[in-house]
Amino acid sequence: MNIEKFKPAIVYTIYIAATPQKVWQALTDAEHSRQYFSGNAVEVDLKVGGGFIMRTPDGAVHISGEVIECDPLKRLTVTFNVNWPQLVEKLGPTLVTYEIEPAGDGVKLTLLQSHDREISDDILSGGRTGWPAILSSLKSLVENGKAMVIPMQPPARMMAALKELGIPMPS
Repeated sequence: MNIEKFKPAIVYTIYIAATPQKVWQALTDAEHSRQYFSGNAVEVDLKVGGGFIMRTPDGAVHISGEVIECDPLKRLTVTFNVNWPQLVEKLGPTLVTYEIEPAGDGVKLTLLQSHDREISDDILSGGRTGWPAILSSLKSLVENGKAMVIPMQPPARMMAALKELGIPMPS
């Protein structure tokens, strides 16, 4: 995969009062991710070419991908493909990159969601709604041991845009 063709469509940066080790663990450990990622558990083989899977609370595969870059405690890039074949077929693959940098008494965590083609704002509204909630919950978990519970539904704007593209809803 030529990641040179991918351009960030969504970028969020937050500051977390924690060590790079704690943030890395939260990003890469199933038990931690389950707490801040709406019950979804990350399973990642931390090496280039390793697998990346996110399982729903019932154990079904929700996201699958591959580790593209892995620099422990600093940077993790994965393909982040929703288990919705028609969506991936029409919109192409998604790359998600987490960058961790020391910043004073904590870390600066930057998330980039990148695509190899133009994606409409309506479709991107899903990530623009979800990522801030996920990162805020991760921050709360790492800083005080308790993730925020933020009820989320797929944004109506995104769902309408997908329907307009002829992408059937998954069953």
